[in-house]
Amino acid sequence: MKLSPKILILEEKCKGCGLCVHHCRRGCLEISEKFNSRGYHPVVFVDMDYAEKKGCNSCGFCYLICPDTAIEVYK
Repeated sequence: MKLSPKILILEEKCKGCGLCVHHCRRGCLEISEKFNSRGYHPVVFVDMDYAEKKGCNSCGFCYLICPDTAIEVYK
């Protein structure tokens, strides 16, 4: 059984620039409607159906592109 990956968004560090959202090839990230304590709309992880190969595959690109180091990727 293959475990699904986990993306952790550190919402208080995220300024909602959207770079990770724009560059996620699987569409697993989106900008939240709520505000963090800094007044930004942080990014949230949207876990899709991993069994259908439509969800996150832990490529780590969101982690690499985030200028605020607000994303952690676990495999």
